[in-house]
Amino acid sequence: MTDITTVEEAAAGATPDPAPVAHPTHLKPLTGSALVVGTIALSLATFMNVLDTSIANVSIPSIAGDLGVSSSQGTWVITSFGVANAIAVPLTGFLTQRFGAVKVFLSSILLFTLFSFLCGQAPSLEVLILFRVLQGASAGPMIPLSQTLLLSSYRPQRAGMALAMWSMTTLIAPIAGPLLGGWITDNISWPWIFYINVPVGIICALVTLAIYKDRETPIRKLPIDWTGLSLLVIWVGSLQIMLDKGQELDWFGSNVIVALAVSAFSGFVLFLIWEIYDDHPVVDLTLFNLPNFTLGTVMLALAYGMYFGSLVLLPLWLQEYIGYTATDAGGVLAWVGVFALVFMPFVGRYASLVDTRWLTSFSFLVFAYVFWMRSHFTTGDSYWEYSIPTVIQGIATATFFIPLLGIILGGLPPQRIASAAGLSNFVRITAGSFGTSIYTTVWSDRASLHHEQLASHIYAGNPVSDSVIQGLQQGGFSHEQALGLINRLIDQQAYTISVDEMFRLSAWLFLAMIMLVWLVKPSPRSAASADAAGVH
Repeated sequence: MTDITTVEEAAAGATPDPAPVAHPTHLKPLTGSALVVGTIALSLATFMNVLDTSIANVSIPSIAGDLGVSSSQGTWVITSFGVANAIAVPLTGFLTQRFGAVKVFLSSILLFTLFSFLCGQAPSLEVLILFRVLQGASAGPMIPLSQTLLLSSYRPQRAGMALAMWSMTTLIAPIAGPLLGGWITDNISWPWIFYINVPVGIICALVTLAIYKDRETPIRKLPIDWTGLSLLVIWVGSLQIMLDKGQELDWFGSNVIVALAVSAFSGFVLFLIWEIYDDHPVVDLTLFNLPNFTLGTVMLALAYGMYFGSLVLLPLWLQEYIGYTATDAGGVLAWVGVFALVFMPFVGRYASLVDTRWLTSFSFLVFAYVFWMRSHFTTGDSYWEYSIPTVIQGIATATFFIPLLGIILGGLPPQRIASAAGLSNFVRITAGSFGTSIYTTVWSDRASLHHEQLASHIYAGNPVSDSVIQGLQQGGFSHEQALGLINRLIDQQAYTISVDEMFRLSAWLFLAMIMLVWLVKPSPRSAASADAAGVH
């Protein structure tokens, strides 16, 4: 059976290290207060990082207004961070080998904190974008290395709890971001969405230094693959900008988007060729030779892309066509934390006793049910009718990351954990960008089609539409105002039909992904331990 035990044993150093540099024997599991405080600090660093990917979303109008630019120009505040972050994440393995996990993680926190402060001080959009690029780049290694350090801190029997803590921060932070960002912008001022990182970053850095300074990982002074690094910057940067700006620029109707697509594709092909044949690649693509790593990463990408896409689409629909405020829409999403916070500790504790293929299948099945419920949304539903699926989704999120990480990292030797975590997180982040672009684009395109179909029923001589228009005119509306109101109602219904279609498609895709889960090869060692525990 395939479970998380192999991850825990590898991260704790129980698996023999076949690499030339042996895993250091002094990295024994932490105990007592050091374990508790270290876990909290690493989880807070992850939360702070993920929070910054979404906290600025609702603040763009305020930022643009204060800096004297348009809202479309202001969106570069989001794009610049995402591009730099996506480029830096897959470099985690290389940086860890060259400088050590603790040094890289500590530097990442300190630089992220510094650039967060400078973002709040920015006097112009150009300066703000510069510091957001530097902030995103410094944040890159933080998430995979927090994962790596957490796993090395726990005994094999309890490492699942570490992943549970990590998963909670990764899944809840994108939801908390818009809520917190909206409240700060409305009640204080937008620079404070960056200033709040400063005390958190300083505390995390001090705790990391105190607890992990003597737990450095082996260092190998490998040559720097400048060609691979340059190609990575070109294709990832082009792809991220294309995904972020595609909807705004009408996709391939824009020469800019076409140029970015060509740059991303050609850069990606050249990057693959170079990294496969280079002796010291900047990204370890040989990990994809491992079937479980590849399958797990693909499932993580697809599932997270749909999860993150819906995370953007649902509040957008609620605000634009149901009349919800940003706070109310964020409140609908916030209910995911109820079951996630309750069940994740139990999943983390007992994951090693259950075949992770069953846990992952269960998670996908619940996701499918949640999206099926959402596919029946109407404009007349109540707050709780919109919120109940999100409450249930908490069960799916609790059983989502932990088993998938067990599949992705299972059986890897300790010195490859950082590379694998960095590469899988890069794919996850990129999938989130794809999910957002695909969901919003298809939603808009399908809504335009439905609008055209619905509007075709409004014409002179139609007894139904004529009576509605006459009724509105008798109520004081002019003919043009009556038609405008009807057009708005058609828009509302068209976008609702379209959002239901997107959720229905997601439900079917989650069901289909269950077949992928059972392509994962079971681990004989894990099967033996599970059978010994009486788990079948």
